[in-house]
Amino acid sequence: MPRYKLTIEYDGTPFLGWQMQADGRTVQGVLAEAIAAFCGEDVMPSGAGRTDAGVHALGQVAHIDLTKDWPADTVRDALNAHLRPDPIAVIAAEPVDNNFDARFSATARHYRYLIVARRAPLALMRDRAWLVPVPLDAVAMAEAAQVLVGNHDFTTFRAAACQAKSPVKTLDQLTVADTGEAIIVEASARSFLHHQVRSMVGALKAVGEGKWTRADVADALAARDRARCAPMAPACGLYLVKVDY
Repeated sequence: MPRYKLTIEYDGTPFLGWQMQADGRTVQGVLAEAIAAFCGEDVMPSGAGRTDAGVHALGQVAHIDLTKDWPADTVRDALNAHLRPDPIAVIAAEPVDNNFDARFSATARHYRYLIVARRAPLALMRDRAWLVPVPLDAVAMAEAAQVLVGNHDFTTFRAAACQAKSPVKTLDQLTVADTGEAIIVEASARSFLHHQVRSMVGALKAVGEGKWTRADVADALAARDRARCAPMAPACGLYLVKVDY
C-alpha cells in the first residue's frame, strides 16, 4: 500500500486543533474529508504534532496510506482542490517508505511564536500574533530564555492534562529576536510537552515587561509546579514551522 508524506500549511483560527474531535472541525478531520472526496477512501492522516485550537502551521507533516499508486503531484493537487475554501494547503506530497511515520520518525520539531508589542490593534496580523500593548525588553527575554535550554523537568511549563509519560525534555534551542515589527521566539526540540512552548513564552513575556527576572524563570523551572508558571501565551501567535526527519 503506497504511503505519502504530506507537508501542510494551515491557519488554525477556525479549527479546534489538529486532532479529530466529535464536536467540531479539525485540520485532521478536514484533510480526511478531502482524501475521501479525492479517491473515495476512508483514511485518517497521521500527523507529526497535535497542534491546539488556534495554532497555525507552516510545515506540519502527516502521512497517509492509499490503495492506488497515485503520482505525488496528483495527490497534492487533488487534495488542495477538495480543501478549498478552508485555509489548509498541502505544500508537497511525496512517496515514502512504509517505515516512515510522521510522528515517530521525527528527529526535531521547530516552533515559532510571534508577539507584537504596540498599543494599536492588529489588522493584518489579527489571530496570527499575540498583541501586547506595552513595550517589551527583548534582550532580557533572550537572556532569560537560556535558563530553559537543555535537559530539564518541565513540569512547571506543562499542561495539567498533558499525557506525556515524563515531564523531562531536552530543549535544543530557545531564542528571542526583535525585528522591529515583531518579537520572534524560536523553540526547537525533538518533542514538546502539551502547552510547553506557550507556557515558556508566557514566562518570557513577564520578563520582557519587567515583572519577572531571569532568576524568576530559573526558580519557576526548579519548582516543578504548574502553579508557578506565568500566564500562558495565547494560541494565536504559535506556529509549527518545520519537522525534521
